[in-house]
Amino acid sequence: MRMNTEETARLKTADGDALRACLDAMKAAQTRDGLPDAALRIDRLTRLMVLLRDRADDFCAALDADFDGRARETSLMSDVMATFNTVKYARGRVKSWMKPDPRDGVVPFNLFGARVEVQRMPKGVVGILGPWNVPLFTTLAPLAFALAAGNRAMLKPSELVPRTSLLLQSAVQDLFAVDEVVVFTGDAALAGAFSALPFDHLVFTGSTTTGVRVMRAAAENLVPVTLELGGKSPVIVGRSADVGLAAERIVTAKVMNGGQVCVSPDTVHVADELVEPFIAACEAAHRRLFPPSAGDAALTSLIDARHFARIRGYLDEIRLAGGRVVDCGGGLATSGRKLTLHLVVDPPSGSRVAQEEIFGPLLQVVRYADITAVIDRINAAPRPLALYYFGTDREEERQVLERTLSGGVAINDVMLQVAAHDAPFGGVGASGMGVYHGREGFNEFCHPRTVYRSGWWDPRKALGLVPPYSKQLYGRLSKVLRV
Repeated sequence: MRMNTEETARLKTADGDALRACLDAMKAAQTRDGLPDAALRIDRLTRLMVLLRDRADDFCAALDADFDGRARETSLMSDVMATFNTVKYARGRVKSWMKPDPRDGVVPFNLFGARVEVQRMPKGVVGILGPWNVPLFTTLAPLAFALAAGNRAMLKPSELVPRTSLLLQSAVQDLFAVDEVVVFTGDAALAGAFSALPFDHLVFTGSTTTGVRVMRAAAENLVPVTLELGGKSPVIVGRSADVGLAAERIVTAKVMNGGQVCVSPDTVHVADELVEPFIAACEAAHRRLFPPSAGDAALTSLIDARHFARIRGYLDEIRLAGGRVVDCGGGLATSGRKLTLHLVVDPPSGSRVAQEEIFGPLLQVVRYADITAVIDRINAAPRPLALYYFGTDREEERQVLERTLSGGVAINDVMLQVAAHDAPFGGVGASGMGVYHGREGFNEFCHPRTVYRSGWWDPRKALGLVPPYSKQLYGRLSKVLRV
């Protein structure tokens, strides 16, 4: 159902009152229509797939314009196709996810036909605050699981990608009823009003600092939140690693979207004797990916002047302090807000690049002598969204996995843990809370409701479990407490 002219105008000039009115209408519709069956959920997910398929080229063009330089192949893979495949995965499993989950019964009532099951009930209306870096995936992937769980949703994409946000708004209003899914566009003030609404669940992807504000606003209404925040994801290159393979995969992942990915590697810990071979291998890998003769078309621009200045500021600080910076560009000329990958080798611990999430085409390379010290350093920092280990030493790998905690891990690769549709994705501690993807993503947007079904006979009277109690009952019950 398409929106009328008045409804469309309201979305484009949205304020707090318009947001609340939309939320109230959605909650009323959810109550009125009752539990959505599998067919309706599948239909909604199919429409979301059609939206991505039919507007794929338009989204690629909008993203290129918003970034002022983003290859259509990058947008097609990371935003359109990644989201499409996630929605398709959820659509194919809705029916099985919806089935009640039988649980162990209550003894002794289960001996007489009593049964217990858990139903996964939709929470109601889910709010999704999307970021700018991979805007379709980070907004529509959680939407897929919210819809699969039987919810309705209100979306607020980032104002830093205005063309993409307006296109998404238009595409959604063409395919979804106003009380199913709706997109609001606006600035940071609107996002603040959005996060203060009494949703039944709220999803936010972005910085830890903003995540704290979103969670604080949600707490005023006791709204449960899913926060996917990021942080400084470390990489460990062990002495048993294939240095060339490690460098190739790290560089390939780091340059994706100009390093503007929440699970992008931030700091690479490299054994002393492997530092120089690793740097040389990174330079070679970058030249293969971006040969100077091809120009900078395949590089993704930094999103705006502020972020570009921030990354250049990191580099200037290190150079002024006499630190080592390696440009992996190999003579590649860049324009606008595009940067080749730069390595900062052993930066001072007090430097900004060592303390802040980089979120750009810059990588710290930090040497180490003992893997234990690396693990201690990782544990002393906020828990990261991702952790990466390269090497074939199983005992060392075991130490890394058992002695650290992160949102996800990849062994001998980078970022592919996020591509696992059948596994949860989310942070821990400062890198977030809650998950989406997989069965766990469906469960995130459901309330697990226990249902007890009485059996054909109630044994309580026969067992003396109701008043008046016998003198022997206390002693019989106490025997159950033996360990």
